[in-house]
Amino acid sequence: MAKTQLGARVDEDVAELAKKRAADLGLSVGDYLARLVQDDASGLRARAVGAAARFLAEHQSVFDEAEQAQQKPRGARAA
Repeated sequence: MAKTQLGARVDEDVAELAKKRAADLGLSVGDYLARLVQDDASGLRARAVGAAARFLAEHQSVFDEAEQAQQKPRGARAA
């Protein structure tokens, strides 16, 4: 497939994050950005975010209990 060059201006921190993430995945920045666009256009990203939101909603009490347990002072014992 023929490739087309695009130009975009982003903040330096966004550019660095893209470079690091692409390297983590073993991709060029261009291939990484292409993957993001394809995932977004296919709805994959939206479905993943929706699934994560449903998971958190269903299990929020478990997360709340774990957070409360971490906030208790260490060494505290029930009387």
